[in-house]
This record gives sequence, structure tokens and C-alpha cells, in this order.
Amino acid sequence: MGDRRFGNGSPFSFPGSASGRGQAFAGRPPSAPGFWRSPVRGVRFTAVLGLVLLAGLALLFVTGLLSYAACKPDLAPVNDKTPGKGLLGFYLFAWPTGPRWLYRLTQGLHVTVGIALVPVLLAKLWSVIPKLFALPPVRSVGHALERVSLLLLVGGALFEFITGLLNIQLEYVFPGSFHPLHFYGAWVFFAAFLAHTGLKLPRAVRVLRGGRLEGSAPGETDEPAAPDPAPPTVSRRGALAMAGGGSLLLITSAGRSFDGPPRQIALLTPHGAAEPGPGPNGFQINKTAPAVGVTAADTGKAWRLTVSGPAKKIRLSREQLLAMDQYSVALPIACVEGWATSDQWWRGVRLRDLAALVGYPDRPPGVMVESVQRSGAFRKVALRDNQVRDPRALLALQVNGENLFLDHGYPARIIVPAAPGVLNTKWVGRPAFEAL
Repeated sequence: MGDRRFGNGSPFSFPGSASGRGQAFAGRPPSAPGFWRSPVRGVRFTAVLGLVLLAGLALLFVTGLLSYAACKPDLAPVNDKTPGKGLLGFYLFAWPTGPRWLYRLTQGLHVTVGIALVPVLLAKLWSVIPKLFALPPVRSVGHALERVSLLLLVGGALFEFITGLLNIQLEYVFPGSFHPLHFYGAWVFFAAFLAHTGLKLPRAVRVLRGGRLEGSAPGETDEPAAPDPAPPTVSRRGALAMAGGGSLLLITSAGRSFDGPPRQIALLTPHGAAEPGPGPNGFQINKTAPAVGVTAADTGKAWRLTVSGPAKKIRLSREQLLAMDQYSVALPIACVEGWATSDQWWRGVRLRDLAALVGYPDRPPGVMVESVQRSGAFRKVALRDNQVRDPRALLALQVNGENLFLDHGYPARIIVPAAPGVLNTKWVGRPAFEAL
């Protein structure tokens, strides 16, 4: 049964019993074969977790790129928070305006899957942690490449998951801006992910097909397995069920993309604040007026919308905007933190009608929209020409049959189908139509 000082059999515990833990760490370093004694570790256990992460992380990377394309199109520096990206922006394209729930789906998947993969990622890191302490650190060129890819993979995964989880909770405790940190971190992680997958995928598939190292090279062993395992307290299937159960529990975070009971049971929720209350304006918000310095003086009777274009510049009061042709559309709001509302009924003036007032009667270009807010990111954003031309894109004045509340953008806000919430500018002051 081995030396009891070096393991109590628990699959997710450090070696050593309560009475002998100090002796265990003093007696053997983490690089010693007998230090890690859990009987759960093994190449098959690691391979199962690895293939789950292979699918999940690939989905996260793709939906992350889509979020970047939607939030920061390559049309104006005001939107692009990652200057100097160079070739890493090769995939940017004109984000479409339909279907209207497109960003709600892609970003909801990105955040929900990311949260749900946390238990799987932790189990995977636990399963391979002995390899981080293995000696000698490098045995060959191939082994050196594997070690480097592993270090970048582990570091990149922890960095991406931690910054992502902090972002959805609006806790910006890391240095610098979230956008470039998460963007460049994703590319470093994905490069390591591809390298590690290329090195390990053939073996993982071989192991899962046969249940053992069938077809492996002579002398190949089950590296993650403990040479002197402690008595088991849970099977490998039980450990996998624990990780899977944790993921199923956290997948309830998807509830923040829906209304009703699902929102109440969401765990580790993006922007987990209390609901704003009942009524036509009673749906989720991200930033409040006081938080960004918007006051009654900015939005009172003296407020004017200054619309500019090649022909002229005009100033319109809210009453003049209400006197123009009004249109109603049902659109959700979906934010980068992963939460979304259901369709709300917005009513206001079409952006393309505003463009016609200042010299673009036929094919309006993009628009630079500036808010009256005094602080915060995205107080000025650019919208593409396809977004301006969509008949559902509005300068909204009302929602669900009632005037906008101040926190929802009174006296006027942008609402564009399939656009991230950060581009649906609130407290609009200056829309400038121009070729961007």
C-alpha cells in the first residue's frame, strides 16, 4: 500500500495526511516519483479531459474572434482597442445586422462555455501537474518543445480564464485594458494550444480507442499514473463525473441570456447585479448614468442632438425628433459580459433618415456617435454603413411604450440589430455621418 505519509487517496488532495503532511513535503520534493500518489491520475483520464477541452477551447477561440469582429471593426481607431495588431486582424469583416439575435448567440456561447469549462480545466491541470516538476526538465528537442508548449498552454489558459471571469463581473483589477490583454493573450494561448494538440492528439486518440496504450512505442508507459498509488477513494469515472457535474452546474450561467426563472438560477453570472425591477424599463442595464458622469443638466430641456454631414449640421430637440416619422422594432440587447435581454420594443427615428437630413438621401455611410457621458470606455463609437442603412437601426426615444429611463439612455440612444451592447450608445449627443 506504500508509505502512507505521501498520500491519503483523495483524487484532488495534496499528498500527506493531516499528521504527516509536513514530513511528506520535507521527505520528498515534488519532483520525486513517490510525491504524487493519487490513483486517479492516468493517461486515459487526462486524454478524456483533453478532448473535452479540445472541442470547448476551439469554440471559445472562434466565438472570441467573432466578438472582436463585432465590437471593434477595422474602420476607425475609436472602436479598435488593440492598435498594432497587424496580421492578427486578418479575419475582420463587416459584422452583419441579421439575424437580430446573432451577437446574443455568439457571445452567450463564448461566456457560458468558458464558465462551464472551468471545472474541466482545473481537473486537467491537476491531472498533469506532476509533469511540471519532472526532472530532468529537458530530455530531448521534442521534449523541450512539449515543455515549452505546456508552460505557455497552462499560463495562457489561466490568464485567459481569469481575465475573462473578471471582465464578466466588471472587476478590472488587472493592469492595462482588458481588450488588448485578452486579445493578445488569446493568440499566445491558441498557438500553444495548437502545438500541444499536435504533439498529444494522436496519443490521446490511441488511448481512448483501446483503453490502454495500444500501438504505442516499445517501453511507453502511463506517465501521469502514480508509481506507488495510494488506496482509491473515488474511481476515475467518479472523478470525471465530478468535473462534468461542476460544468453542468455552471452552465446555468446561460440563464442571464434569457428572461424569467433561468435568470434567477444562473451561477457565476455575468454582471450578477439585482434585476432593475418591473415595468417597461425593467430590464438589465450595464452602466448607470451616475457611473459615467451623466447628469440632469446633460439630458434636460437644453439637450440638443447635433447631427452633421457633408451638406450641413443641424441641432434637434427631443420634441423635434418625436415629430419626425417614428418606427418600432423588436430587438434584444446583448453585452460582451455575456448577459442579454429578450426583445424589447424600441421606437424612434431611423438612422438612415437622420443621414438624409444632412446630405445622404440614398446610400448613407457609417456614423461616428458621441455620447454626452464624461467618462468610461466607448463614449464614442463608429457604426458601419450596413448598420446605418438597416431600417431597424434607430435613434430610440422610447422603449416598450414608455419614454426611456435615464439609465437606459434618455433622452436618446442607439439601437442596432445584432450589434454588441457597447455599440448601442446611450445619452447620444453627436452623430456625425461620414465615410469611415
